[in-house]
Amino acid sequence: MKISNKTVATIHFTVCSADGTQIDSSKDAEPMVFLQGSHFLIQGLEDELEGKTVGDKFVIDIPPEQGYGIRHDELVQAVPKTMFEDMDVEPGMTFRATTDEGEQSVMIVDIQDDQVIVDGNHPLSGLTLNFDVEVLEVREATESELEHGHPHTEGGCGHAH
Repeated sequence: MKISNKTVATIHFTVCSADGTQIDSSKDAEPMVFLQGSHFLIQGLEDELEGKTVGDKFVIDIPPEQGYGIRHDELVQAVPKTMFEDMDVEPGMTFRATTDEGEQSVMIVDIQDDQVIVDGNHPLSGLTLNFDVEVLEVREATESELEHGHPHTEGGCGHAH
């Protein structure tokens, strides 16, 4: 069976930045299980997995446009520290912020006196990502999985509908 829309695939992967720095890997942990076509994966990886079958192995470089997007400098902003009230904020912390475009995740990247520098870009935006992937299993999705938009493990999906 080939990976196609409405199939559930199980893969092992390692992803590195263009300079070879490992960002994430499932190799020494549980493999990733996903519903093809659900947009759980970045577009470039989902596109490359289309048509693959059990035992297939591949390496692919995915540009930012097919990954986490290009960086937008205007998403880095200085906001008054008073917006964080009495919280002890540190670089690396993430928050949900209400913006003109709706809810958005922002990360604190710096603190300068009474200003907090926040970045609304995804941390992996602007990066070309190198994926090393092995397809372990492919099966038809169940009606329940298709309805919920994600794969279920043996114990169910863990949420009520």
